[in-house]
Amino acid sequence: MDFKLSGKVAIVTGASRGIGRAIAQTLAAEGMKLTLAARSKDQLDELAKSLKTDCLVQSVDLRTRDAAPAVIEATMRKFGAIDVLVNNAGATKRGDFFELTDDDWEDGFALKFFGAMRLCRASWTHLMASRGAIVNIIGIGGRTGSAEFTIGGSVNAAFRLFTKALADRGVKDGVRVNAINPGFIKTERLETRLKTFAEEHKIPLSQAETQLAKATGVARFGEPSEVANAVAFLASPVSAYCHGSLLDIDGGQTRTL
Repeated sequence: MDFKLSGKVAIVTGASRGIGRAIAQTLAAEGMKLTLAARSKDQLDELAKSLKTDCLVQSVDLRTRDAAPAVIEATMRKFGAIDVLVNNAGATKRGDFFELTDDDWEDGFALKFFGAMRLCRASWTHLMASRGAIVNIIGIGGRTGSAEFTIGGSVNAAFRLFTKALADRGVKDGVRVNAINPGFIKTERLETRLKTFAEEHKIPLSQAETQLAKATGVARFGEPSEVANAVAFLASPVSAYCHGSLLDIDGGQTRTL
């Protein structure tokens, strides 16, 4: 399907691996020019070389206040426009609530929430000019509370509300804002979770995936490309009537309305 994205410019954060890498590969295949942002310069350089499109590598720590404006300014200098912003960067610490520190909480919000918020703010006028789109990668943890995921759940819930609020402003300004909530996706983060699950249940790692999938009520775990394809759809004019949408891609794990 032609998503009508060829020649347009996208910023993808957290692009060095996992879901972000798959998003970059998918958007490049659609003919988009890309700004790739993450902390891992070597991984970003390797990714940029592998993509058959014009790329700008931005090795930055989006937890710092000046990083987001710098990424936007560099993108405008390089490409002269911004059509799509994909906020994918961010990981939060799991664990016992009473063992999580203030620093853990501040770090959880610093990258995933505040980093994305600053990028939205810094890019907004450019997205208005291009009648562009924002796609936030959040997570289903913001819909169902979990004792071991207090930081991530809180960040995700705030990010969901932020998406809706910014979409409300976007109606006036001509910027579409949507979000995707992935469930368990086969990334390095899931591999770490599977190792922990195997240790806790004293089972071989080879059995952990099947048993964890069964425990969460899904038939299988998702592929990064499945999230990336949805990003391409929400970023494109093909989804022009999607605005403020919160799309779960979780294999049916979330059963609440």
